[in-house]
Amino acid sequence: MTASIWSYALGYLTGVLAFGWFARSRKLLTGGILILLTVGLISGLVGANLAQWVVGGSAGKTVLGAIVFGYLGVFAAKKLLGIKRPLGDLFAVGISAGEAVGRWGCFFGGCCFGKTCSLPWAVHQHDALRHPTQIYLSLANLAILIVLLAMDRFKPPENTLFYLQGMLYCLARFFIEFLRDSPSHNPLTSTQFACIAGLVFFAFMFIRLISIPPVQRIASL
Repeated sequence: MTASIWSYALGYLTGVLAFGWFARSRKLLTGGILILLTVGLISGLVGANLAQWVVGGSAGKTVLGAIVFGYLGVFAAKKLLGIKRPLGDLFAVGISAGEAVGRWGCFFGGCCFGKTCSLPWAVHQHDALRHPTQIYLSLANLAILIVLLAMDRFKPPENTLFYLQGMLYCLARFFIEFLRDSPSHNPLTSTQFACIAGLVFFAFMFIRLISIPPVQRIASL
């Protein structure tokens, strides 16, 4: 249990540090940006717990709820503070880095476990050998982070990384969900339907962003 708590804490710290590092690299590390980071963290935490209660009917956290509520919280805070600069890329890097570390908290805590399997890298959890889906998600987020940083070297339009991260995460989560031990008897879980909706949204915004002239681009996060 201690390892789980420390992993979650380290995940949040990693996300904050990655956000700060990327903001500084873009000369955006200001008081207003730090306020938005705080709002995003708080609203994300509230959303993660609330979504788990509503959808899962039990205590816990869901990262999809954290992303949705965090997005809405930051969007509202930007309006109140009068900040118009696109900031989604900062959150994309922070979320990917934080998830890559924080998912180990799920692994040590034994939640979000996978289906039984006999693969060489199977782990023993809940009295059986299972897919280490928590580690799959950690590695997926690490891979997404690497893609984002590589893409950033080409100086794409602001918010490109945010929409790209959203697309890649929804895709990764959709397929990894097939390997998770889910009580659902339907072909797809509620999480996978959410991933499909998220993928459509992020893909639409990504295409829209790169297809309009730079002078007409409007910040959405």
